[in-house]
Amino acid sequence: MNIVENRKLFFAISGGLVLVAVILLLVNGLNFGIDFAGGTLLERGLPAGTTAAQVQEVLASEALASLDLGGSFVQPLDEAVEGQTVVIIRTRAEGGTAAIEQIDQALRERFGEVTIRRTELVGPVIGRELVRNALLALVVAGVGMLIYISLRFEYRFGLAAVLGIAHDVLIALGVLALVGRELNTPFIAGILTVVGYSINNTIVVFDRIRENLRLNPRKNLVELVNSSIHQTLARQINTSLTTLFAVVALYFFGGSTIKDFTLTLLVGVVAGTYSSIFVVGALWMVLREKLPARAAKSA
Repeated sequence: MNIVENRKLFFAISGGLVLVAVILLLVNGLNFGIDFAGGTLLERGLPAGTTAAQVQEVLASEALASLDLGGSFVQPLDEAVEGQTVVIIRTRAEGGTAAIEQIDQALRERFGEVTIRRTELVGPVIGRELVRNALLALVVAGVGMLIYISLRFEYRFGLAAVLGIAHDVLIALGVLALVGRELNTPFIAGILTVVGYSINNTIVVFDRIRENLRLNPRKNLVELVNSSIHQTLARQINTSLTTLFAVVALYFFGGSTIKDFTLTLLVGVVAGTYSSIFVVGALWMVLREKLPARAAKSA
């Protein structure tokens, strides 16, 4: 298959996916958890067999009506601890210690035994700071990669790589906006892992293109880029499949606490594999034809 000759089709697919992702982000937005928006996290041990629905009933009961906890998120851990069902309650309720004591009292009245395992309060100022730091981390990572690849290869390689990363991250964010999962700090780790994985696959393709350019400088560029992609195709697919096997296993069997991280990674690996095979090589060729070579200097 001549991937480069069919680049308009793959560009159209990528453009459509990115457009849908942007629309989802604008319409649905991301469901930021208390790590970003501020609120309270309670980890409590309840009698064995307690379900999330039963805890939700307590939070939505008339006894706690003044705290407006109906929209709280209850997440039971998959494994019992010391014969108890451990649940994590995430809520944006205000009221500080008094509100927490009121919640614990309502849980005791309903379930009897309640073990206080963890209590965390996150203010909205800290949440906004986390958002700023996450965006700053992405910007710094993108700029650093652009500079490195520009020096190691040439500036058009760097620009194509950064555009490929943006493509993968936007698609991952779009899926997260679609499913509406609550996002906390593991989400940042997931996005940064997607960035690292995406750039690794991209560098493999670019390195082969550069090597073939040195060996066959007069070869038709479309054929050269296409052959470079095919020469790295088996490696990319094998690497992605082995990564996906591990990520899928973690998603289904790794516990509920890392599902948001593994979901982000799962979507990002698929998007990154697609872009490294069908998008970035052809995109570099287009940039090479359109942009001047004033800063192009092979390492």
